[in-house]
Amino acid sequence: MLLCRRCPRLRSFCEQISREKRAAFRTENYHAKPVPNFGDSKARLLIVGLAPGAHGSNRTGRMFTGDRSGQWLYRALYDTGFASQPTWESPDDGLVLQDCLITAICRCAPPKNKPLPSEIENCSDYLIETLRKTPWKVIVALGALAYREVGKRLQVKLSRFAHGIENLLPDSRIVIASYHPSQQNTFTGKLTAEMLKEVFVRAKRYL
Repeated sequence: MLLCRRCPRLRSFCEQISREKRAAFRTENYHAKPVPNFGDSKARLLIVGLAPGAHGSNRTGRMFTGDRSGQWLYRALYDTGFASQPTWESPDDGLVLQDCLITAICRCAPPKNKPLPSEIENCSDYLIETLRKTPWKVIVALGALAYREVGKRLQVKLSRFAHGIENLLPDSRIVIASYHPSQQNTFTGKLTAEMLKEVFVRAKRYL
């Protein structure tokens, strides 16, 4: 997966960002490759996000690490017992996920955080593999795109996207929708820390 070049636009963008860098990270070596899953491969909770951030996971090589989205997500996971600590800055910070695995529908950072439908399709094999190999009982999908893609790859009809909505599948597994902890949502108050935490409280209860 780290060598995947199915999406030339995304690979070019990731490599361009790694050369230009943000001033705060000018001395760092950017990962600039597809970002693998992070967490417990035997997890019962699977979190599905959108894609790596250009100066977050594309820099660090770890899902939701090094940007404000991760700050919100890992704090909620720590508060609900899925993470060993709320730290999210770098891959060597000692963070361990417990009974939780984080993946994304697109493994490379897209321009303006908007992967094309064809790029999501190109990356779908990796999501399908994760869905098949992980013994998940609960999925938390962060954002409407991730939620829609989960339903598509599970071949189930999910309810219309809304924060906190739950779907009980025929095999008794559950898919929960959540707003993505992007700055657009958290800065405007569309998603609060308590709203995000409550999603994982409910996930924990089901497990």
